[in-house]
Amino acid sequence: MTKKTAISPAINYPALVEKIKCWGKELGFSQLGITDIDLSKHEQALEHWLANNYHGNMDYMARHGLMRARPAELENGTMRAISVRLDYLPTQAKCAQILKSKNHAYISRYALGRDYHKLMRKRLQQLGKKITAYFEALAFEGTESTGFNFRPFVDSAPILERPLAEKAGLGWVGKHSLLLNKEAGSWFFLGELLVNIPLPVSPISTDDTIDTQKSTIANDCGSCVACIKICPTKAIVEPYVVDARRCISYFTIESPDPIPLALRPLMGNRIYGCDDCQLICPWNKYAKLSLENDFQARHHLDEITLLELFSWSENYFLKSLQGSPIRRIGFQRWQRNIAVALGNAPFDANIVTALEQKLTTASAMVAEHIHWALSQQHEHSEPKTFNNNLYNNTTNLGPNTRAITRLNARLIRSIEKGLPRDA
Repeated sequence: MTKKTAISPAINYPALVEKIKCWGKELGFSQLGITDIDLSKHEQALEHWLANNYHGNMDYMARHGLMRARPAELENGTMRAISVRLDYLPTQAKCAQILKSKNHAYISRYALGRDYHKLMRKRLQQLGKKITAYFEALAFEGTESTGFNFRPFVDSAPILERPLAEKAGLGWVGKHSLLLNKEAGSWFFLGELLVNIPLPVSPISTDDTIDTQKSTIANDCGSCVACIKICPTKAIVEPYVVDARRCISYFTIESPDPIPLALRPLMGNRIYGCDDCQLICPWNKYAKLSLENDFQARHHLDEITLLELFSWSENYFLKSLQGSPIRRIGFQRWQRNIAVALGNAPFDANIVTALEQKLTTASAMVAEHIHWALSQQHEHSEPKTFNNNLYNNTTNLGPNTRAITRLNARLIRSIEKGLPRDA
């Protein structure tokens, strides 16, 4: 934690909470809640998830083990977590439009702008400093004290941020494992400020009532399983449980390994992450557009073609994506992902040429994906003389490809009907 600041056991904590809420709004957070740090009821599920190797090659998750459910072990003296939400959905998200256009690149909407980690961590740091200044002012007035500490986290520590946010009243964990909010959907980032003071926890709202005894907000998923059914790779193996090894977001972002052959056709044109389980969710009709300019699309990443991205050199990739979360996956994974998407695109002689040209400079891993993409392009070209619109007419496609096409078409119709603003 940061430096200790004197505090008094007689502090008016309810009044401080109101100040923290005001400071949170001033700093631009969309919502703020406070919770205790007891996550013991999540330990068994975490152990089961790790035992099943659902974390894939994200070894750090297994390495930290149950610490993720024990914030006090992460930071000694922690008593409360201040959980914050920051909406990120850009204006004109064009989700259906890009998913429908197989020659364009679909990038998870959270990654179109600047990296959120630094932005949110800086603001959480500022929030901690405001609380510090509050205590310093009291100390200046002669109040005897112990010590105040804080530490901010934004995906930077082994901590179960969604259960914490749920306990803080920011929403409930949906069957896709993301946090849902009745008034804001799921298009938002989460961050935490761990503190060593006994702030009153946020009361939980239930419709028009406030329940101070309730530990989490009501789960309003009901019997809906839309997210489970729409996942192209069937990564949601049961409600609230995601097998990362089958998740498009995992193998396009986290995994440095070759993408499994069986999963490549299921990627479609998704080259960095996947939003399908959010796009199908009916609660996202209430999603708020981001007020942050930093989260708006940069470099036309919201409507750029696969061929244009594939033509980028490594230097151009590093320069153009400075400050973007995409940059951290590196150029090799970037090319690997685009090669697969090009293989999934309708036959185009320009795609074949670009793939063949890239073979001369590609690494062994990328080259293997390029060879796969070329074989897919060859397959797509075969029925072309019989069918001028391969992707609108599935007569000549294999059964697996037809199923993928139908699922994608269903998703696009759902977006256009349920989320017209973001389509």
